Amino acid sequence: MNNIMNYIVKGQAIFVGLEDSKKTWKVCARSNKVVVHEASMPADYEVLKQYFINRFPECNISVMYEAGFRGFELHDQLKSDGCYCIVTPPHTVTEEKCQRKKNDRIDCRRLSKNLESGDYKQCHVPDRRLREDRQISRSYEQVKRDITRICNRFRRTLEYHGLDRQFPGGNWSRNQYLDAYELINEMDIASSIKFAFSVYFEELTHLWELKKRLTNELRALSKSEPYKRTVSLLKSAPGIGVLTAIRLTLEWGDLRRFSRKEQFASFLGLVPSEYSTGEQERKGHITKQGNRQVRGWLIECTWRAIKYDPVLLDKFNRVYRSTGSKKKAIVAVSRKLALRLRTLLINDMPYAIGLIN
Repeated sequence: MNNIMNYIVKGQAIFVGLEDSKKTWKVCARSNKVVVHEASMPADYEVLKQYFINRFPECNISVMYEAGFRGFELHDQLKSDGCYCIVTPPHTVTEEKCQRKKNDRIDCRRLSKNLESGDYKQCHVPDRRLREDRQISRSYEQVKRDITRICNRFRRTLEYHGLDRQFPGGNWSRNQYLDAYELINEMDIASSIKFAFSVYFEELTHLWELKKRLTNELRALSKSEPYKRTVSLLKSAPGIGVLTAIRLTLEWGDLRRFSRKEQFASFLGLVPSEYSTGEQERKGHITKQGNRQVRGWLIECTWRAIKYDPVLLDKFNRVYRSTGSKKKAIVAVSRKLALRLRTLLINDMPYAIGLIN
């Protein structure tokens, strides 16, 4: 440990920047606008806790670290021990324009300085139960991606060995994969190829079963407290089923933390990026901040919703006529639908189909 100051006054406000990595933590502590101590330690909370006790006894400690692979467990531990903790999005950490060096020591110094000056943005930290239940939704999405991966491998192997001409093109349903596997076993091809397809199919069958179990778990969560009411309200909107409703509930949490609708739209990444200077105003594509899977769910729901809600359909047609792009139109309507969902959740009222005068 690099000792900069041998003592610190009790009751002092200490601002700690912590740079998290898998094996080691770098910390920089500031007080009264100066660095009072820097240290490197194993990535173990008990070591960090003892460091605070020994180095800064009876001080008011604030800690800031960047959101990363460890999630919010460290935040919960620090908070339970009386420390004030900020988890900040990595892309929002301010730095000098001329900075040409970057390492963990520089990063933790920057975090501590930003924390002391109040120049930071803060991640919303969901409660533990929501984070744990949310894992079901994210595991469900991971299994879906794994199914797509194995299906693509199955189809590419058919093409590689010149067997694809004997099968239909386009997207296949689950039953078509079952039929294809039966046909492969009846074909006069090498046993090694049949064995390779059997490996793919066993993995695919296993993933289908996992998806079914995760679906059942999500449906059970949708009927439990505290999600039951929120899911019911979201399901009242056109195009949203029970699975989408519970996954949106788990990803969004309490929307009352967004005091303005613009903040919620920014959280979803459905606001245009901007590159303006002086009198020139330039706006580009949407920022795509936040969870891209949530945006994907919203867009899928919006394509169904415009068939039932004339106001949403009118919005789609107006944007399409002005831009000539169905993609831009559906994104604009998705933003409108998302803001409506926020309103009905905050006001605890079901969705009402709009009317055009």
